[in-house]
Amino acid sequence: MTAAPEFAIAFDVPTLEAALALDQRLGRGPEYAKVGLELFTACGPEAVRALKARGRRVFLDLKLHDIPNTVRGAAASAAGLGAELLTVHATGGVAMVEAAVQGIRAAGGTTRVVAVTLLTSLDPSAMPPGFTRPFDLHAVAAALTAEAEGAGALGVVCSAADLRGVRDKLGRPFFAVTPGIRPAGADAHDQKRVATVESAVRDGASLMVLGRAVTAAGDPAQALAAAREERDRALAARA
Repeated sequence: MTAAPEFAIAFDVPTLEAALALDQRLGRGPEYAKVGLELFTACGPEAVRALKARGRRVFLDLKLHDIPNTVRGAAASAAGLGAELLTVHATGGVAMVEAAVQGIRAAGGTTRVVAVTLLTSLDPSAMPPGFTRPFDLHAVAAALTAEAEGAGALGVVCSAADLRGVRDKLGRPFFAVTPGIRPAGADAHDQKRVATVESAVRDGASLMVLGRAVTAAGDPAQALAAAREERDRALAARA
């Protein structure tokens, strides 16, 4: 867990031109560019290359979930692109997470794997068939976290609203990427388990993902600056 949590901006746009325009509107900054399925499906590796060329660290959020050999090859390709972070689904199993780590290592890359525990669009009342009910979300997320770390992942992606419960189950801090982050007062959109910047910092987030609350704002740079200020206040209060 990092002492000073960082931000990743979700570049969930349909074209490379839109991504570069968003980067321009955000202005210079240390934040990661999170390249997800929408942008990567539209323009592929060029999205990673173009954003890296503009000085962004890239968080490649592809949520790989396949047989280990396929994931190994995909992770090796991500390493070749120079992505700093790559997501896989923790529910793909230990062998699959290990394969991602091995693929990166074999390619000579430095990309780190983070494993998605449970999507923030799900809550205990909406889990797919086959999940035990009543569903102990924190226990499952904690178990997936421990497995992913054991398989060589840097950490996990989990809801900031679950951080405290997962940490209590594990009994220790862990590297946590937290999507669904909203500056205080912002709309939750279609995500059910969201948190404010302040609460995510308080509960131990390592990397906070900001999406439409910043990218759809009239002035994304101003919205990002406000999020930074909220984080810094929360860090000062935590010290």
